Amino acid sequence: MFKATFLATAVTLSALQAPTTAAAEALTILAGDLPPMFNGDGSGREAEVISSVMERCGHTVTFEIQPFTRHWKSYAQGKGDAVATVPLGMPLPGHATEAYIQYQNGVSSLAENGAAYSDLSALSGQSVIAFMGASDIIPGLKDAVPAFKSYKEIADQIGQSRMIFGQRVDAVIGDGMIFAEYNRQLRDQAGELMFDPNQDVTFQAIFAPSDYGMYFRSEALTADFNRCHAEAVADGSLAAINRAWADRYRDTLGDQYLGH
Repeated sequence: MFKATFLATAVTLSALQAPTTAAAEALTILAGDLPPMFNGDGSGREAEVISSVMERCGHTVTFEIQPFTRHWKSYAQGKGDAVATVPLGMPLPGHATEAYIQYQNGVSSLAENGAAYSDLSALSGQSVIAFMGASDIIPGLKDAVPAFKSYKEIADQIGQSRMIFGQRVDAVIGDGMIFAEYNRQLRDQAGELMFDPNQDVTFQAIFAPSDYGMYFRSEALTADFNRCHAEAVADGSLAAINRAWADRYRDTLGDQYLGH
C-alpha cells in the first residue's frame, strides 16, 4: 500500500514539474512591413528566425504583414495569435518572450566621403536623417541633435536612401540591413531616378544592438518559443540564418552587422 501511494505521488509530482508545452498549432503572427526583416510576402530574416524556432516546436506559422507599429495595435485589439518585433518592456496583452532577435543601428554614408563615425559626436555639423522615433529609442541621440547641422526623422525609410544618394544629407541613422535593402530596391529602378543609386555606401555600427521579443496570447506557446529558441541558439541554427542574411548585403554592411 505504501509503495503504491509513493509511486502515485511520484508520478503526480513528476507531471507537475514537467515543462508546459503546447499542442501543435497553426499560428497567425502579426508582423510589421519592414524589409528585409519582414517582406510583404511573409519572407525575410526575422520571419525565417521565427518560423525556424516554431517549426522546431512542431508549430506552423503564417505572417500577417501590416504597416510597422500598426501590427502592435492590431494585436492589442485582439487580432492574431502572436505579434513580432516588440521592444522589450512594451506592455501588450498576453505573455512576453525573451529577446529572440537583434537589430543593429548605426550610421550609413557615401563611401566617397571617407567619414569615420566612432560615436555621435562625429556627426557634429553634419546633416542627418533617421527613422521615425529614433531620438526616443537610441541612447544619447536626442542630446546630440543640437550639434548637428540639421536633423529629421521620416517614416518612409526608402526616402533615407533617396536622400543619401541624392547627396541631400551627410548621414543616415538606422538599421544597416534595412538601409541596405532599400538601396537594393532603388538600384532596381536605376533608369528612372535622378541620382545614381549605385554609389558605394558604408555602414558603421556605433550603437549597441537593439533587442526585440514577441508576445503570445498563450503562456504555453511562449514557453515553447523560449525553449526552442534557446535550442536553436545552442546548435548554431540561428547564427547561420543571420549570417546568410548579412551575406546578402555584405557590400554595404562589411563585418559591422552584429558581428556577422
